[in-house]
Amino acid sequence: MANDTGFEIFLGVVPGLEPALCAELTALGFDKPRPEPGGVTIVGGWADVWRANLEVRGASRILARFDSFRVVHLSQLDKRAHRFDWKGLLRPDMPVKVEASCRRSKIYHAGAAAERVAKAIEAVAGTPTSDEAGLCVRVRIDDNLCTLSVDTSGELLHRRGFKAEVSKAPIRETMASLFLREAGFDGAEPVLDPMCGSGTFVIEAAEIAAGLLPGRSRNFAFELLAGFDRAAWRSLKSARTETAAARAAATFGAARYRGSDRDPGAVRMSRTNAERAGLAGVTDFDVVPVKELARPDGPPGLVIVNPPYGARIGNKKALYAVYGAFGEAMRMHFSGWRVALVTTDPALVRATRLPFGQPGRPVDHGGLKVRLHLTGPLR
Repeated sequence: MANDTGFEIFLGVVPGLEPALCAELTALGFDKPRPEPGGVTIVGGWADVWRANLEVRGASRILARFDSFRVVHLSQLDKRAHRFDWKGLLRPDMPVKVEASCRRSKIYHAGAAAERVAKAIEAVAGTPTSDEAGLCVRVRIDDNLCTLSVDTSGELLHRRGFKAEVSKAPIRETMASLFLREAGFDGAEPVLDPMCGSGTFVIEAAEIAAGLLPGRSRNFAFELLAGFDRAAWRSLKSARTETAAARAAATFGAARYRGSDRDPGAVRMSRTNAERAGLAGVTDFDVVPVKELARPDGPPGLVIVNPPYGARIGNKKALYAVYGAFGEAMRMHFSGWRVALVTTDPALVRATRLPFGQPGRPVDHGGLKVRLHLTGPLR
């Protein structure tokens, strides 16, 4: 592969969760992660790209940035694009699509920029371009600085490869993992989601505790690049899987990961998704209305919930009663447990009458701004 060491690797994340992703990368041993709007940048080689796709739970996609230069007109872009060693990066038998964006730049026509780079790729490497290709080269021109990247992930990374069904307005696995991190979950305590939907929080928590790597069951776009070493990838994947499992075994005990919902269909979806993820043995899902919540047996842990907000699902006026019933159940039965609540509306938070601290940063979620609200152990 071209330029095997020392290039920038950009890990995209939902805006608002950059610090959480930075903390995850630090914990995983990536060197000097640097947050920037919409993601975190590290410097490394292709082995780091592979490992990041395999291990990082919070990133939405991972881009390898392989060239950067100033441009003010299309002829400059054309010359620089023809100079790049596309043969070292792309295969002649594997089509690629080219996507471009232009912002605050002399080159303002994204379609023209994409066309120039696509022609350079075809001329230098003999690689055909197609809008339907599974491999994507990205051209970003921002304030006259052009950055060329290749999307090494392919499908967005929240698509872990096991979820067969989803509920309405689901939270993505990548967001769920970072919210769990911000709530202080370390894999060694019970977790309960009493409005579980398709089971995302519960399954993500169980995966973290069991040391199951998020990318274990899917393929990645980097496997389609020139010079990809499948044997080295299998070796790294095997070694990292063993390391994660050993690390988890040191803390994983009898903790259970539970979800409930008033909707039998949601509970059925959650059970199916947990079984496909290989977690049926450590997860429980039951049909339970919020007002009937009971404390599980065992030590206290974390209750984490992403209730309806009233913006897309549910009548907002009726939701005050739902949030109120949730808060009452927590106060009555969950002494010693911490509560994490994701929602858009401070008035709904107040309806719980729970002792939340200052909310987290606004986070984009399907066009809405949500915040994470946390309590300490309830008394």
